[in-house]
Amino acid sequence: MGYFVKWLRFFGRAGFDLLSYVDDHEPAHVHVFGDGQAKINMSRESGAPELLWVDGMKRGDVRRAMQIAAEKQDYLLKRWSDIHG
Repeated sequence: MGYFVKWLRFFGRAGFDLLSYVDDHEPAHVHVFGDGQAKINMSRESGAPELLWVDGMKRGDVRRAMQIAAEKQDYLLKRWSDIHG
């Protein structure tokens, strides 16, 4: 017997999907899927998103994912707050 994991797709662009689990934990972050995957912290004290980990993504893809996260940070934090409080 398995279990069901519910994802919410926050945003997609340039071959990446930025997602969150419905019952995810703090700090506010997104999971990025494309060719490989990464996790990006959206709520750093410095204000800029922070790469938490990456698996199987090329450096250029990581840079693009971080750029998208930075450009959409306000939107992503709003979506996170709407869902997770």
